[in-house]
Amino acid sequence: MKIKEILSKVDHTLLAQGATWEEIKAICDDGLRYETASVCIPPSYVRQAKEYAGDRLSVCTVIGFPNGYSTTATKCFETADAVQNGADEIDMVINIGWVKDGKYDAVLEEIKAVKAACHGKLLKVIVETCLLTEEEKVELCKIVSLSGAEYIKTSTGFSTGGATREDVALFAAHVAPHVKIKAAGGIASLRDAEDFIALGADRLGTSRIVKIVKTND
Repeated sequence: MKIKEILSKVDHTLLAQGATWEEIKAICDDGLRYETASVCIPPSYVRQAKEYAGDRLSVCTVIGFPNGYSTTATKCFETADAVQNGADEIDMVINIGWVKDGKYDAVLEEIKAVKAACHGKLLKVIVETCLLTEEEKVELCKIVSLSGAEYIKTSTGFSTGGATREDVALFAAHVAPHVKIKAAGGIASLRDAEDFIALGADRLGTSRIVKIVKTND
């Protein structure tokens, strides 16, 4: 697979708590230079990043991140605020406790509410696979398929594990045809990237792929 094709599927990511504007700007520069799908950055930098990059680069941000247990109203406010600040894509974390309680209707309604707050912008739903049973993963494939969200996403990268090949294959087998897959967390090599894409991932949340390409320039 050509490097350019891999990069076109990368959400070039910096979500570290101590990220500075200079680091975010560098991520944007990388995204522009290597034509990544987007940059995924903290909400507080969305407006600045959008003013800096304009329409040359999609800006993605995170909602209810990384734990997912803020209220639906809070997530909707965060989403509307991010969109108003210029976000093109939203990656939201579900309420995992609700999943454990079997409150799938509440999970579905929350995703629908956040999708409405996106005002037409792309929504990716982070389900944090490392905390789920296989049965819960399959059920969430159904929920996301019904929600109106465009993507199901494996992980925040802030919990006990990231994307696995098995989880991406499971998603590919159980989501509706209109739902795309984002693998995130622990994608450390071009081989990883190629494997995840081959298994059905349309997006990759990672900072390392661009770093590898830069090293080889």
